[in-house]
Amino acid sequence: MSLYQLYLDNQGNESHKWNYYFPIYEEHFSRFRNQSILLFEIGVFHGGSLPLWKKWLGPLATIVGIDINPACKQFEEADCHVRIGNQSDPEFLKALIQEFGLPSIVIDDGSHLQEDMLASFAALFPYVVNNGVYLIEDTHACYWPKFGGGLRQKSSFIEKCKDMIDTLHAWHYVAPEQVPWLTRNLWSLTFYDSIIVFEKKAHGRPQYTISPAPAKDAQ
Repeated sequence: MSLYQLYLDNQGNESHKWNYYFPIYEEHFSRFRNQSILLFEIGVFHGGSLPLWKKWLGPLATIVGIDINPACKQFEEADCHVRIGNQSDPEFLKALIQEFGLPSIVIDDGSHLQEDMLASFAALFPYVVNNGVYLIEDTHACYWPKFGGGLRQKSSFIEKCKDMIDTLHAWHYVAPEQVPWLTRNLWSLTFYDSIIVFEKKAHGRPQYTISPAPAKDAQ
């Protein structure tokens, strides 16, 4: 069953999602189904999405919901854990890594405040497993002043991501020994309306090959 159909059939706790998010989830998360993986979701709200991820990803998945509201602890169940803390607190996030391990998927559906999104990404992306995914939802909030954003506002997460496009290409304009860690580990940066997806994969300097190989000069 598709993730969207599971969402429509939900009879449990309430969950709020834009309909067009579901093809994006399936495109980037399907490879993790029926695998022993860890998912962190920042933002528990009414608790409806935690069992949804568990049901769709399969019995081997462990789900951890993160929220600042202590009332969200009530939504904890088997293999769907809830931890209470601030998504901008690196020590709290590091403690989650120590407790549960390295996540294959991180979903930021938290406060949508620019400083929180930046802090969570800085703290968690380095711990995402190789070939893992970091997905941020509702990035339209990056354009809203009440969330610390605004069109071309330098402090917005969207603007920081535009800088990351340059970082992604650093192989082509800096010396190899100066290529930053992010360039070596960020495989792709995908923008959708209101979602940004970071695919993590360790890789080296791009190689150029000619095929078929040119014939060697006759001796």
